[in-house]
Amino acid sequence: MDFYFISWIHLSVGKKIRKGQSMEEFVKIIIFENEVEARYMEAILKERNIPHIIKSYYDLAYDGLFQTQKGWGHLEAPEKYQEEIEEICDDLSKQ
Repeated sequence: MDFYFISWIHLSVGKKIRKGQSMEEFVKIIIFENEVEARYMEAILKERNIPHIIKSYYDLAYDGLFQTQKGWGHLEAPEKYQEEIEEICDDLSKQ
């Protein structure tokens, strides 16, 4: 299982990548409005073993200025999971 969470503080990697081993190309799929959305989606993707990266737009130097303009952050995942992740997002927005 590969999953990655990048926050304004740390990078947490679910699986180490060995030298010579390539990572799939990740594409930006979802922009989150807040951290709660990001954490909820992270829990669902981990449960389904879908590799992903969540990046926050928080920048200490600008004290979160970009988050008010661009959203809290975004989710990246391999392109082959894009449709599944978008379906999950649509289901969550209907609730």
